[in-house]
Amino acid sequence: MDTAHPLFGTPTGHSGPDGPPKCSAKGCRDLAAWSLRWNNPKLHTPDRRKTWLACDVHRDSLSQFLAVRGFLKETEPFAG
Repeated sequence: MDTAHPLFGTPTGHSGPDGPPKCSAKGCRDLAAWSLRWNNPKLHTPDRRKTWLACDVHRDSLSQFLAVRGFLKETEPFAG
């Protein structure tokens, strides 16, 4: 995620000091179950994909946030 938003935390995707990849929703510490692949056509080339991770609970809200802006390209199960 490029900018802060009150609903969303920081982008994740790599194991690190905080453990395995977690949901990107702000304050959520659940393990990632979904990869939301997106791009902002005003900033990124068509082939570029950014990734937010989502747990089952936050998949819809994160997807909707991206979809209403025309950014969501794919939703896939997260393969960690």
